[in-house]
Amino acid sequence: MVLLVTPQALDGPPGNIADPGGPCPRETKSCGYLCLKLRCVAQLHCLTFLTDYGLEDAFVAVCHGVVSQIAPDVQVTDITHLIPLGDIRRGAVVLAQAVPYFPPAVHVAVVDPGVGTARRGVAVEAGGSLFVGPDNGLLSVAVAAVGGAVRAVSLTNRSLWRDGTSATFHGRDIFMPVAARLAAGLALGQAGDPVEVTSLVTLPQPEYRITGNGAQAEVVTADGFGNVQLSLPGADAPRAGLIPGTAVTLAWDGGEVTMPFVTTFGEVAPGEPLCYRDSGDWVAIAVANGDAARRFGLRPGTRITLTVT
Repeated sequence: MVLLVTPQALDGPPGNIADPGGPCPRETKSCGYLCLKLRCVAQLHCLTFLTDYGLEDAFVAVCHGVVSQIAPDVQVTDITHLIPLGDIRRGAVVLAQAVPYFPPAVHVAVVDPGVGTARRGVAVEAGGSLFVGPDNGLLSVAVAAVGGAVRAVSLTNRSLWRDGTSATFHGRDIFMPVAARLAAGLALGQAGDPVEVTSLVTLPQPEYRITGNGAQAEVVTADGFGNVQLSLPGADAPRAGLIPGTAVTLAWDGGEVTMPFVTTFGEVAPGEPLCYRDSGDWVAIAVANGDAARRFGLRPGTRITLTVT
């Protein structure tokens, strides 16, 4: 926590990143008189960035440049820019996979098929971090994973946007300028009008159910190796009878295959399928040295029945 003399810090009662008008978290003897005159503002220093922009054009570099102009001391970490175009669910899942490994940060995500429409741009406080992006469900999985939204604002403070805002590049003109200022210490309430956290767009939760001899689940996502992550938490695998050394038959509309439930890829021959608990501790399907998603035609949303045999 550091004290910053900013235009927002010169007037009004002491506050913090969550509530500029609320009690100061550092109003102690060591903070004393200064806290009566300045807002206590947290610099997050770390800003992450996820998009579907790709790497062939200047879009990502331009957004980095915007941050460096506004907050040169803020470190930007790229999560990925290879989310399939417009695939909000894939972007949401990847963001949620990455966020737990960062210190408190500002997380910017832009997979935005509705850019320029009436959809809101938002900043959401959750789990000690801030999430900035379109209100289309993209942020919702990560926000839920860190404990749920505490507070949110619609990004209506146009003074924080770039001049001449484009209708088709809100990552450059709205999300990154606002995020950079938040990372540098701007109070969340200064970014725009408050909105009810219950009004934020959320993606449907993938479902699963433990059965007498297995489970029913659905495909959540497939990574770049073609490994297919299911909605069944690894912690519940033993309840479904999925323990190393067992065999499991997976059946879905258009296919069925039996494979071993193992701990690691090396337990099967190259080209053979396997079921396992992945690094995120979800039940997953893979092909050793192969691509399970392509081989079995599995896509997000595909419902699968797992039967221990």
